[in-house]
Amino acid sequence: MRAAPSLRGCVCLLLAAILDLARAYLTVNIEPLPPVVAGDAVTLKCNFKTDGRMREIVWYRVTDGGTIKQKIFTFDAMFSTNYSHMESYRKREDLVYQSTVRLPEVRVSDNGPYECHVGIYDRATREKVVLASGNIFLNVMAPPTSIEVVAADSPAPFSRYQAQNFTLVCIVSGGKPAPMVYFKRDGEPIDAVPLSEPPAASAGPLQDSRPFRSLLHRDLDDTKMQRSLSLLDTENRGGRPYTERPHRGLTPDPSILLQPTTENIPETVVSREFPRWVHSTEPVYFLRHSHTPGSDGTVEVRARLTWTLNPQIDNEALFSCEVKHPALSMPMQAEVTLVAPKGPKITMRPSRARVGDTVRILVHGFQNEVFPEPMFTWTRVGSRLLDGSTEFDGKELVLERVPAELNGSMYRCTAQNPLGSTDTHTRLIVFENPNIPRGTEDSNGSASGPAGVRLTLVLTLTVVLELT
Repeated sequence: MRAAPSLRGCVCLLLAAILDLARAYLTVNIEPLPPVVAGDAVTLKCNFKTDGRMREIVWYRVTDGGTIKQKIFTFDAMFSTNYSHMESYRKREDLVYQSTVRLPEVRVSDNGPYECHVGIYDRATREKVVLASGNIFLNVMAPPTSIEVVAADSPAPFSRYQAQNFTLVCIVSGGKPAPMVYFKRDGEPIDAVPLSEPPAASAGPLQDSRPFRSLLHRDLDDTKMQRSLSLLDTENRGGRPYTERPHRGLTPDPSILLQPTTENIPETVVSREFPRWVHSTEPVYFLRHSHTPGSDGTVEVRARLTWTLNPQIDNEALFSCEVKHPALSMPMQAEVTLVAPKGPKITMRPSRARVGDTVRILVHGFQNEVFPEPMFTWTRVGSRLLDGSTEFDGKELVLERVPAELNGSMYRCTAQNPLGSTDTHTRLIVFENPNIPRGTEDSNGSASGPAGVRLTLVLTLTVVLELT
């Protein structure tokens, strides 16, 4: 009777051993991958070890935080002969399998988790399937696709007597993850003070407690140095630096009738009068970054470099924005040179204007490359514009139906950016229009009807009286 419990224990152990022998063995893992670059070919490898009979392999791409699984590959052993038959349950045999999925040109949209699910038949019964899975996160990097440097709040005027802040904005798009963006001046990295918030538009010059470092040794050549000293010397004597003035003579030359409609005045006024607040020391730079996620998973980075502008030193200074990114083999960069406008080139259409024509005077370029973009202001020397206004802002001045009274009138174009300003002048020559008899055009240059004939006679009579 005492041997019965011992016998029952042996039977239990034997049954457990039999069940363990019948139970299928399955382990699954996916080989890890380092971050990959968009456009590369990527192979996902799922390794699994089992002693059972293969049922299926399914690959999933997981999206929406794991709520959606998109099936990208399926292997069903019921419809394939390419698997190992293990009919002998008495012999335990472990087999190692590998399932691969190849993405020929991986994209940023392929970034995310992937799962490999494996199913085998249980050794105890063919109707039961044992499942196991492995997962991996595919990290797809993308190098920036574009880089651009622009000036904030452009176009902006030149300020001769008040210090103003100036901001360069470097825009880098298409990168994943967000790239590192920094600035250089004349090839040297800029040590900038980080800003968490942009400076207020109405704020004065930005200040910092760090000591200044002179820029004279690298930014001012002998010509700039002499000009700077001469300006300060003139100011100390109570005088004023000499500035060229446009020619004042407005009397048309008889030979002008055979010349083009506009006469370019060679004198150009370039503003170079700098006040006492201009210092020949290195400015304090402030840098602020902002990140904007894109719908495609990339990030747009905007780096804003702000400092108190010194036109005397900053003119012709080279600023570069450089980008470092793990998907780039070398830094990506964009450069701009701060340059004041000089020598606007003016054209006019039509080339031979007649009474009643619409004249367009346009600035189509400069003698140099100008940055940032200048603003243009047109005025008429000694009088108002044709529409009665004192000035017009824009690159093109349009004079509609010009009258004969505008013959010989002079127009001034002021082009300016925060680095400086320049004036150029042109004189308008208006020819007679054979389609409009003399004296029959109104003040706007258009021909008048019968009601205008009487007015023309009165004006002609007045002229005769003045001459007598």
